[in-house]
Amino acid sequence: MKKSSNWPATILIALGSLLILFPLYMTIAIALKNPEEMAQSIFSLPTGLHFENFANAIKATNFFNALGNSATITITSVVFILLTNSMVAYAIARNMNRKFFKALYFYFISAMFIPFQIIMLPVVKVTTDLHMNNILGLIILYIVYGLAFNVFVYTGYIRSIPYELEEAATVDGATTFGTFWKIIFPLLAPVSATIGILSCLSTWNDFMLPLILLGDQDSYTLPLVQYVFQGQFSTDFNLAFASYLLALSPMLVVYLFAQKWIISGLTSGSIK
Repeated sequence: MKKSSNWPATILIALGSLLILFPLYMTIAIALKNPEEMAQSIFSLPTGLHFENFANAIKATNFFNALGNSATITITSVVFILLTNSMVAYAIARNMNRKFFKALYFYFISAMFIPFQIIMLPVVKVTTDLHMNNILGLIILYIVYGLAFNVFVYTGYIRSIPYELEEAATVDGATTFGTFWKIIFPLLAPVSATIGILSCLSTWNDFMLPLILLGDQDSYTLPLVQYVFQGQFSTDFNLAFASYLLALSPMLVVYLFAQKWIISGLTSGSIK
């Protein structure tokens, strides 16, 4: 029997797609225009392709230096987030019957509801006093800030793994540390991929934490160097949007190739 089309759902999906695609179109169109075309209409297609905007944006923002900083911070943070946060979650998940670990779990969960603005000034004060207002300090903060959500996701997934696997490894002489790395951590691949992708996107696109922490311009990340186009009385929108495209392109490629892991990982972790 032929199924009828769900037109309300189709229309909603189409409208949602337009809400996403229209800003992307505007970004590309403005990046390829010159100021004269901008003055005529910001919505029209560019009459000529002004790729020199990208070259000028690269020069103005010291793009490759900022790209290297963003890549270093993002890759290092994601690697240590996966390694450390999974171990913390494993300790909590397998000791949830103990009061200390149960309290620790809810402590991490409660941290998810604290706005960053509340702790912003104390973070600046402490990192400055410890001389951590640099790339290394920023990486450490990203690792710590990811604990709340990541422990929540990891713990739910680990508790769905049969405990008999660890008992069998213990009988064979494996230590707790060895059991985790040889048995549990490989089984965490779907949820680790989800956490890795989300952490990668949030770290790469973060603006506030580098803004308040990094004082040296040579340490600036890609979101931070976009400030160069903001003048006192005007903004060079053509170069700014060209720079935005350059900055978002790496993460757009990563997301397009890895988006299936986000849904599959979260779905797998939700089933016990």
